[in-house]
Amino acid sequence: MKFTANSLNLYAVTDRTWLNGRTLGQCVEQAIIGGATIIQLREKKLKIEEFVNLAKQIKEICQKYNVPFLIDDNLDVAKLVDADGIHIGQNDISLLDAKKGWGNNDKIFGVSVQTAEQAKKAQIQGADYLGVGAIFPTDTKNDASEVSIEELKEIVQTVNIPVCAIGGIHKNNISRLYSTGIDGIALVSEIFNSENIIENTKSIAELVKPFGSEDR
Repeated sequence: MKFTANSLNLYAVTDRTWLNGRTLGQCVEQAIIGGATIIQLREKKLKIEEFVNLAKQIKEICQKYNVPFLIDDNLDVAKLVDADGIHIGQNDISLLDAKKGWGNNDKIFGVSVQTAEQAKKAQIQGADYLGVGAIFPTDTKNDASEVSIEELKEIVQTVNIPVCAIGGIHKNNISRLYSTGIDGIALVSEIFNSENIIENTKSIAELVKPFGSEDR
């Protein structure tokens, strides 16, 4: 699966909280139709068998639309379903261990960072992109530390790999990030907590056009 900075333009991170009778597969497909450019499957509580089965379903949908499919944190699941990549946090498996454990240089490795120092370290160790946040207060991840817009700009200027922002981002504050140099934004509830995910994502896709107009 080809990965570029533009893949991060509209990064959808799953959450089954807002299914409202729909399957996660249906919600993911609707998000992609609406304009999501990359999908991350985030599941913290599923048993391994359930996680793998769900991941296979979501991977099939992503392949249908040629959209990169990543697993959050869980290297075992990522390997079992042959995902396109994995996203890891500062308290998850280390990037070096993840790369060694997968042994596949064609995979996408994303890392969450909050400081320029963490960003430099991740780039040196071979991260393909960085997720920076939380940029704004968020209920989705209660333990996330906030990163100021000035710190976000510093991180972007420190590295030469793609950067996306995450955390508390919604339609009304996306424009505050236009001058930061990021390649895209990652959203959870702003995409999936909607009765009409396709139309909602289309409206967000219009707002993120200023990001990632060129590959970095």
